[in-house]
Amino acid sequence: MLAKANRITSADDYRAVVRRGAKVAGAHTVSYLRSRESGTDARFGFIVSKKVGTAVRRNLLRRRLKAVCHEALSDGVQGVDVVVRALPGAAEVEWPELRAEVLDALTRRAARRSTRAAELATSGAPASSDGSGSTAPASVKDA
Repeated sequence: MLAKANRITSADDYRAVVRRGAKVAGAHTVSYLRSRESGTDARFGFIVSKKVGTAVRRNLLRRRLKAVCHEALSDGVQGVDVVVRALPGAAEVEWPELRAEVLDALTRRAARRSTRAAELATSGAPASSDGSGSTAPASVKDA
């Protein structure tokens, strides 16, 4: 089970990650990732709709997704909010395939972030601190 510090619990936090986070689509899941302050705990949230199947299948899938995210935490994932949306066919997928898909989404995003940081370092542009990719001041972004 994920600790409370590693769970996204409020609707506003879910909404912010889904709307402003980077989207990584897989065959059976769509992951939304949004950077947080470095050094903070990673937080995870899950969206499993009724289109996935019965309550038993949805809860099994949710438990599998939590197990993958718990494994990612053990591997040292930090400073990111992740929302994993299960697509309707996800309930029929075997554990190894589901695990690989979610972990791949996390590593693909990490690779993109490191590539972007390297590009910004060579261009001399300041990096955004809120993960939005914009270098505009916060007051301009919120307007």
